[in-house]
Amino acid sequence: MPDKVVIYSDGGADPNPGIGGWAAVLRFGDHEKVLTGHDPATTNNRMELQAAVAALSTLKRPCQVEFHTDSEYLRRGITEWIERWAAKGWQTSQRKPVLNDDLWRQLLALSKQHEIDWQWVRGHTGDPLNERVDALARQARLEIAPAAESSANVPQLYLRSSCQGNPGPGGWGVVMIHGDETAEWSGSAAHTTNNRMELTAAVEGLRHLPPGSHAQLFTTSDYLFQGATLWLRGWRRREWRKKDGRPIANADLWQELYRLQAEYKVTWINAKGFDEGADDGRAAALRQAAELATAAVGPVSNLPSTG
Repeated sequence: MPDKVVIYSDGGADPNPGIGGWAAVLRFGDHEKVLTGHDPATTNNRMELQAAVAALSTLKRPCQVEFHTDSEYLRRGITEWIERWAAKGWQTSQRKPVLNDDLWRQLLALSKQHEIDWQWVRGHTGDPLNERVDALARQARLEIAPAAESSANVPQLYLRSSCQGNPGPGGWGVVMIHGDETAEWSGSAAHTTNNRMELTAAVEGLRHLPPGSHAQLFTTSDYLFQGATLWLRGWRRREWRKKDGRPIANADLWQELYRLQAEYKVTWINAKGFDEGADDGRAAALRQAAELATAAVGPVSNLPSTG
């Protein structure tokens, strides 16, 4: 009778495409195997596929596999689409090449060696193993996130914000590390939002550097990271409006950030999860920036308003 194995996998890239990480956990009886990996230039879908390929590649004999994934792309691809793709010479119904066909081909060959029950699990709903592989994949990505440039030669700006109510009184903090040099800056406003403070931290941090500098900006804000890496150029083309024609929020700060990014070579780092590493220097810098932002709020009555 084939061995029974439970597999959970996950993968992602941030931005997408961008730096990626993947993870898988395999359980066989009382035994467990953990796999992780990363890629400096990839996509969410490739990382999901890579995790599945890596997990099944570790099985040395035919098994009964209960495979859990929160990726509809992976589950539907392997259960609904893949045989049709293969029959059509790895083309879609629109006669276009199947994306990621190199990994799909590997996955198809591996899946034929086992009895696999592909199960979809909704992500971030408390399933312990799904949450675990999500965290492992994120950590795998973070391991190479700053590798694009030498931290010894490039200033690293760690950005955080604080807001008492949203809107409400708020503050921003920046910790700059450049070789052996460290600097701190902060500021506040009486009536503002978290998003405005995140943007202000980025703008003020860059203003402290000489024009033309390279810089790595570390942020835990999805709003700031996605805006700076994915949305900013489109907003500018549409004269700072959304696709539906409505004005974007915080247009003044986004316009200034766009101008500054033209003067600097900026590498954005999605630092979500960095501050969970108690012994990591990056974690300490993020925590210090957060403390600066909180302390900057100070007496509310003395703070200027930023709208």
